[in-house]
Amino acid sequence: MSSAHDMRPIIVRRAKSHARPHGNHSWKIAYADFMTAMMALFLVLWLLSSANKKTLEGIAEYFRMPLKVAVVGGEKSSQSPSVIPGGGMDVMRKDGEVMRARDNDPSEEQRRNELQEGQRLRALKQRLEQLIESNPMLRQFRPQLLLDITSEGLRIQILDTQNRPMFRTGSANVETYMRTILREIGPVLNELPNKVSLSGHTDAANYSNGERTYSNWELSSDRANASRRELIAGGMQEGKVLRVLGLAATMPLDKDDLLAPVNRRISIVVLNHKAQARFEAENASAAEVSVAAQAGKAAQEIQAGLAAASAPAAAPASAPQGRKP
Repeated sequence: MSSAHDMRPIIVRRAKSHARPHGNHSWKIAYADFMTAMMALFLVLWLLSSANKKTLEGIAEYFRMPLKVAVVGGEKSSQSPSVIPGGGMDVMRKDGEVMRARDNDPSEEQRRNELQEGQRLRALKQRLEQLIESNPMLRQFRPQLLLDITSEGLRIQILDTQNRPMFRTGSANVETYMRTILREIGPVLNELPNKVSLSGHTDAANYSNGERTYSNWELSSDRANASRRELIAGGMQEGKVLRVLGLAATMPLDKDDLLAPVNRRISIVVLNHKAQARFEAENASAAEVSVAAQAGKAAQEIQAGLAAASAPAAAPASAPQGRKP
């Protein structure tokens, strides 16, 4: 009996814990995101309600305009006939719409034109330097020739020296070697269609009569004109000259010595298109002012003639009114 009793299984009963589990609190993150989105929504609604009509139209236009159009201009991508808007056949998109829009940008085109023109002017500068080195006559005058690129274009300066002046003293008579330099340079300037500006400079030495009669202003202008004639005689086209200036001693090359021979010089500038357009606009405005002045003077003369013609006829008509009874 005792042995059978000992063979029964032993069952252990444990009391269940009544403590609540911690649970999953991830819903709090979703709730916080929801509240943030609601706050942003109400903030946007408040801003829209306080904005005027013009501001709302600007915001609407901003969201309607694609980024490509805002950056490079052009038509909207939705209006493009391309199957892949903004792309192209190759990976680099060289023939795509983005590159085409960049090519059609006016500022980009102007920058390319200025870059190409600068290259052409530098090529002309090298051409002149080669001409000077290859021509035995010009090579001996190399110290008197300065070539550089400025904001207006390619500048060619022919300097005076103490032992080799370009002009006779106090006159615009061109010396023989100066004539040779100008006539050799003239045909080379025809290689570019750019216009040319000539300016004459003198030193600060004044005439005995001062500026009351013939002064450095007239002398510098006459020397610039004489240089123009020699350039044309050498083969430069007459229509290339845009302006001829006489600047006297206002722009010295050697500012420390206003009487230095290098201040007496002729400056020839092959103008770039930007400077040429500016000078042509100045010339056009001056011509308009001149025409307006002449028209005003003619109108005054006509008015004066009409007044003179009507004066004799008005006198008899007013005589009976001047009588007293």
